Amino acid sequence: MNGTRGRNAQSLHAVSNVSFSIAAEETLGLVGESGSGKSTVGRMLVGIYPATSGQIRLFGRDISGDAAKANLKAVRRRLQFVFQDPQAALNPRMAVGDAIAEPLDITGGFDRRQRQARIEELLDMVGLPRSAVRRYPHEFSGGQRQRIVIARALALQPDLIVCDEAVSALDVSMQAQVVNLLMDLQAQFGLSYLFIAHDLAVVRSVSTRVAVMYAGSIVEIAPRRALYESPSHPYTRALLDAVPRVRGVAKPREMLQGEPPSLIDPPTGCRFASRCPLVETRCRVEAPPVRTVGSGHQAACHLI
Repeated sequence: MNGTRGRNAQSLHAVSNVSFSIAAEETLGLVGESGSGKSTVGRMLVGIYPATSGQIRLFGRDISGDAAKANLKAVRRRLQFVFQDPQAALNPRMAVGDAIAEPLDITGGFDRRQRQARIEELLDMVGLPRSAVRRYPHEFSGGQRQRIVIARALALQPDLIVCDEAVSALDVSMQAQVVNLLMDLQAQFGLSYLFIAHDLAVVRSVSTRVAVMYAGSIVEIAPRRALYESPSHPYTRALLDAVPRVRGVAKPREMLQGEPPSLIDPPTGCRFASRCPLVETRCRVEAPPVRTVGSGHQAACHLI
């Protein structure tokens, strides 16, 4: 799929030629620097942003473009989104019970008793007291507000939830609690996640596979263990090398120099060429093909 956004008669190629799959009950981690296109991918997936070309398929069915518009409610039931900032994601004037029930109210088909029972069930699922139903978002901590957002995402029993930096606004202890909640819910309901984050340690703890984005494209995708223990792309290695270490012998780190390329006028060759310590002449003129490195492991680099 591809995504562009117009600006003063110029096109921003926020996402280009991105392709991946997510299996049932799987978590695909999506990592990369700020501005790499991670959130754009997630928002295109659930229809917040339209893709300018390509297809988005759910259980083999095209849910992008006109295909999604024809049956919007059915599509939205199966795909949900958890935003980074739970405070901004909740209406401060809406009681928690009403916020959680918003998807039920939009979809319809629930009487008053069913609505109340479902709200209480969802609060139980995310570990919040039922008394929260009459309270307002400002009365809760950041971690509790994110639990409210997760409860709302679960309301219509989705198949896939996109978590866009869902724990990055929380402190470390709250991060662990929310991550554990997400994993418990996945095991209980067979959920699939696209887990977007920049924290490689968190991504490692939750993901089945990991995809690495740079300047709007996926440069490497692999099973979690393979990616963390045997990264193939120079950018992936640089990201992993930047992770702080508290144990072991210190070793020199190769810090990335320069800035990512402009996505208004992206380069014709490898988008990482201007920062790659291993760059060759062909890297600057020829986009690298995606190569198979191992079982389920692919990377886009001329040097593989």
